[in-house]
Amino acid sequence: MPLGVRHRGAFDMTAGKTSFRAGLGDWAKTLAVTAAIVLVPRTVLCQPFTIPSASMEPTLLIGDYILVNKFAYGWSRHSAPLSPAIGHGRLMGREPARGDVVVFKKPGDGRTDVIKRLVGLPGDELQVVDGVLRINGAPVAQKPLGTRIEDTPFGTLPAERFSETLPGGKTHLINSYGPRTAAGNTAAYRVPEGCYFVMGDNRDNSLDSRFDPGPIPDGEARCAWNPAVDAKLPAQQGMGFVPFENLVGRAEMVLFSWNAGAGPRWNRSFRRL
Repeated sequence: MPLGVRHRGAFDMTAGKTSFRAGLGDWAKTLAVTAAIVLVPRTVLCQPFTIPSASMEPTLLIGDYILVNKFAYGWSRHSAPLSPAIGHGRLMGREPARGDVVVFKKPGDGRTDVIKRLVGLPGDELQVVDGVLRINGAPVAQKPLGTRIEDTPFGTLPAERFSETLPGGKTHLINSYGPRTAAGNTAAYRVPEGCYFVMGDNRDNSLDSRFDPGPIPDGEARCAWNPAVDAKLPAQQGMGFVPFENLVGRAEMVLFSWNAGAGPRWNRSFRRL
């Protein structure tokens, strides 16, 4: 048999290895492309979230599925799934606006997603007096819209509904259970540089920046906190001030809503926030 010519029935080990490597390479490329298609939009562009609690009622209801804009404020390590330890700060950071509904990582653990309304900017002084939010000494404008009966963790209670307008013109709805509730009268909070003050629209059913964030794990961004500011409030752990780094994105829209007891809430679909 001439040199270099194989018998037709011989097994070509070299060709088999090459074919296996090529197949493995194709599989790896397909996996990488699939991962990019799935993860890049989720990490860089937008991400859906589900509302699990009543702290943002009446703006957001339990069972709302919302779309969050993840490039509104630039990107931090918390923009990526599982918040990998890849450094601090933000890439292409842009300041949030007062009144934005923001998703952020809870300062107390750096992992849990939380949604609240951003009401205080760095340098602001905020205080709640008789259930009314004051920003830099001035009460925010409120328009009463009547009373509703609400199911709350404290039982069925009458909730006053208001239209509230923050400095800058953002108007939204809030619920209030009256001027003498547990967190309806607070000390004055001064928001540190690089940090933000957030509140739930369901003002008396929200553990937010009025409450101590608790211990901050090593490696997590933190904001200075004076324990005296919430010393007279219920001994519950909240959010404290939220570091800029912890912002995940801005909630833009309710895509869909599901009431566990009654099915779809079609009238909430594609509702802008």
